[in-house]
Amino acid sequence: MPRWVQEGYTEYAKRMPVECALRLIEIAPGRRGKGADIARALRDEGKRILTAIPKGCQVLALDVKGKSWDTEQLSQKMAGWMADGCDLALLVGGPEGLSDSCLQRANGGWSLSALTLPHPLVRVVVAEQLYRALSLLRNHPYHRA
Repeated sequence: MPRWVQEGYTEYAKRMPVECALRLIEIAPGRRGKGADIARALRDEGKRILTAIPKGCQVLALDVKGKSWDTEQLSQKMAGWMADGCDLALLVGGPEGLSDSCLQRANGGWSLSALTLPHPLVRVVVAEQLYRALSLLRNHPYHRA
């Protein structure tokens, strides 16, 4: 990833408290290029993603068909996830999105935007939005709306 992505993600991740720590697990993308079998690459990525989900996690797929939330709604979702007392795994797909097996495994879907966002930007946006939602829950002045 470009340095700006690493720096952006790291900045928001380090702001999160221990009970909401962000842990990034990167999955190697499937083979793409001229003559590549994209359906197979997507299936293989999906298998690797599913294998990487820690046991006992709720799973949320980042998907254009998921629910769109404003900051207040995300904050309330976050309060619920925290109250449930189990970890949350956020799944972000590659260029073609998530495999059907990942979407079926998910307990729900979250759409960041109706726009298609580049994978590196999604990493930073998700980290910032989670930090913003938590700051709203904690009455921290970061979120001003």
